[in-house]
Amino acid sequence: MIEATLIAARFFQFAAASVLFGASLFFLYGLKPAARAWPRRMMLASAVIAMAATAAWLMAETALLGESADAMNAGAVWAVAAETSFGRAYLLRLGLFAVALALALIVAPSRLLWTMQAVIGGVALASFAWSGHGTYDDGLAGTVHLGADVVHLLSAGLWIGALFVLCLLIREPNSDMREAHRALEAFSGIGPAAVALLVLSGLVNSLFLVGLSHIGALFTTTYGLMLTGKLALFALMLALAAANRYRLTPRLAHGVGSDAATLAQATRALRRSVFTETVLAILVLAAVAYLGTLEPPIAAAP
Repeated sequence: MIEATLIAARFFQFAAASVLFGASLFFLYGLKPAARAWPRRMMLASAVIAMAATAAWLMAETALLGESADAMNAGAVWAVAAETSFGRAYLLRLGLFAVALALALIVAPSRLLWTMQAVIGGVALASFAWSGHGTYDDGLAGTVHLGADVVHLLSAGLWIGALFVLCLLIREPNSDMREAHRALEAFSGIGPAAVALLVLSGLVNSLFLVGLSHIGALFTTTYGLMLTGKLALFALMLALAAANRYRLTPRLAHGVGSDAATLAQATRALRRSVFTETVLAILVLAAVAYLGTLEPPIAAAP
C-alpha cells in the first residue's frame, strides 16, 4: 500500500510539474491563450495536484522509514522533510507548487504569468534529479549523470506539457483548427530539439544505471523490463509525433483551406493521433514513477 502511494505520488508530481513547465512554455512560443479560462484553470489544477501529491509522498516515505502511524505524525513527517536530502527536495517542490498556485490565483493570464510558471515548473522538474537515481555517482561522473537527468526531465516536461495543451485546444468539435495548425507548426520547431535531448540524455542515464556490462539485465530484472517497456512506449510516441509533423499537420493545413468535409476528416485524424500520443505519454510517466522505486542493475551489481 505504501509503495503504491509512493508510485502514485511520483506520477502526479511528474505530470503536474510537466504541465506547469511545458504548457506555460507553449503559451509563450506556440499559442496566445487570450481571454480563455482553461489555461489558468490548467495551472491551478496542476499546482493543487502537485501539492497534494508531494504531501502524500512525504507521508508515505515517513511511514516507509518508520511505522505506518508516523504518516500522520507531523513531527515525524517534518523530520523526514528537513533532515534528509530527498526530503528537502520534496519540501522545495512543495513550496514551489504553493507559489505556482498563488500566482495562478492573483496574476492575470499574461506572458508574465506563463514565464513565472515555466520557471517554477522547470525548477520543480529539475529537483527530481536530486531525489532519484541521478545522485548515485560522485565526482565528475556524478555531475554528468545529474546533468543528464536534469536535461531529460526538462525535455520530457516540454513535450508532455505541450501535448496536454494540444489535447485541450482540439478537444471540441468547433475548435478553431487554424489556430491549432499554427500551434502545431510552432511546436514542430521545438519538438525535434526536445526529442534529440531526450534521446541523448536517456542514453547517458542508461549507461550510468544499466551499463554496457549489464545489458542482459534489460530482459531479466524488473527494472530492465520496465525500462524496456518505457522505451517501447517512447518509440510509439516518436512514430506518432513524426506522423503529426509530416503527414497530419500538412493534411490539416490543406483541410483549413478546403471544404468542410476535408477539414473534418483531417481534424478527426489529428485528434486521434494527439490523444493517443498523450495516453502514451501518461503511460511513460507511470513507468518512470515505478522505475524510481526500483534498484537499477548497476546498483545491484557485486
